[in-house]
Amino acid sequence: MKHILIYMAMCLTALYACSGKRTGAGKDIPADTIPMMLTVIKNCSKLYTAEYHIHKIVTHNDTRKLSGTFLQQQFDITLPLGERKIAIPMDATLKAYVDFSDFSEKNIRRKGDKIEIILPDPKVELTSSRINHKEIKKQVPLLRGAFSDAEMASYEQQGRASIIASIPQTGIIDMAQKSAARILIPMIEQMGFKEENITVTFRKKFSLEDIPQILINNGIENGKE
Repeated sequence: MKHILIYMAMCLTALYACSGKRTGAGKDIPADTIPMMLTVIKNCSKLYTAEYHIHKIVTHNDTRKLSGTFLQQQFDITLPLGERKIAIPMDATLKAYVDFSDFSEKNIRRKGDKIEIILPDPKVELTSSRINHKEIKKQVPLLRGAFSDAEMASYEQQGRASIIASIPQTGIIDMAQKSAARILIPMIEQMGFKEENITVTFRKKFSLEDIPQILINNGIENGKE
């Protein structure tokens, strides 16, 4: 919220500097509004618009089995050695932002007194990913070996992958769009457009397949690579 207020103040300051005076909503809209709008919006630069905290417990259990073929018959036998179990608590922070540094006339569609702002593609940043090692729960029978470091690293990586895969379901991208709209719409109203004539959208609805393109820092631990 603090970031949003700072950026909003910066953008509004830029608006007044460019316009010189306020143009009331509902008045005649100058034909050369677009260049002014480009200047104001580009001054917003990188706008953080949403933050999401995730707590996840990664669980895994396994048993030892003996498989093979005997007298041309397949067999799969669970050995009586006991089942290993582990629960790994993870905390992650996701932040979404919109970078207006490359914002251009292609992002603005105007038809009379109606205007549509097409936001640059959002970016989602995994700013922290932490394993609470003290809270890891393990259950290892006497006849089974302990979980190896390689196994632990694999389970932790699975947890991060699961968090990344859940990004579309968190709603953080929709939050980013709505937050950007709450900041941009008042600025555009200052240029004479009515709120009901202003639309702020992304160019598409982002899905799981798009995550690799919009995700930043997808494998950090305690805020470090």
